[in-house]
Amino acid sequence: MRGARAVLTRKPRTDAKRDRGQIVAVARAAFAAEGLDLPVREIARRAGLGVATVYRHFPSRSDLISAVLVEQVTLCGAEMRAALADPDPWRALSGTIRRFAERQVSDRGLNEALLGSHAAGAPFAEQRRAHAGALARLVERARSAGAVRDGVSVEDVRVGLLAIASFRALPAEKAAAATQRLANLLLAGLSQRQP
Repeated sequence: MRGARAVLTRKPRTDAKRDRGQIVAVARAAFAAEGLDLPVREIARRAGLGVATVYRHFPSRSDLISAVLVEQVTLCGAEMRAALADPDPWRALSGTIRRFAERQVSDRGLNEALLGSHAAGAPFAEQRRAHAGALARLVERARSAGAVRDGVSVEDVRVGLLAIASFRALPAEKAAAATQRLANLLLAGLSQRQP
């Protein structure tokens, strides 16, 4: 009986799993909207938990930030794999550009960390290189299929994405409209289809 009890206590409690998920979800939304400098006590307050509970799951602030960024990078990787699997090269490329644009508004703080110079983004350099390689393959596929204008390179697309990313500095309400408009202009400029 004593051995059975030891095994049971090693399993994470249901409420502990729920608390951890709640902390990550709240932190993700808060960091996306307000940046990574938000205090842990504010994350705990928004999650309806004590600060000690947050630190029990994430012993340091950087552990919490990493958990949120891992989730974000994993989602981006899954979307890039789905785009590469899409049989329509233009839809795959244009959808990737549109998702990137949407994230510049919805995930501002997270993207600053992942795409900027914030130290929290450094551990994800390899994943960023993999995503960049996937983007290059998407552009090449679209060019080979005649879906983009002759001479369009991955560098052209990257310049457009950098321009879109620059709108993160705008107030949220202006960023949304400007980002969407620039994404539309970029896609119109890339497309082989004539109006």
